[in-house]
Amino acid sequence: MKFRPLHDRVVVKRVEEDTKTKGGIIIPDTAQEKPMQGKIVAVGPGGRDESGKLIPIDLKKGDVVLFGKWSGTEIKIDGEELLIMKESDVMGVMEK
Repeated sequence: MKFRPLHDRVVVKRVEEDTKTKGGIIIPDTAQEKPMQGKIVAVGPGGRDESGKLIPIDLKKGDVVLFGKWSGTEIKIDGEELLIMKESDVMGVMEK
């Protein structure tokens, strides 16, 4: 199944973090926090201003982004857990 977000929404797949600390302690699944970093999977066409002009989204597929802890709506497509959020919920893009 393919999913295409509408307006200024993006689909994000969370990036899995290490389950082990730098000291070698393994963190159990129940104690782990969900990561606030993810990879953009799909991007909508953009929002519209008051005059109806399309404003394109600055993000693109493949960008690694940071977002708020409670941002987005969790969904499951083809057994894969994803987040749908507005572009404004994304705090920034991680650059190499």
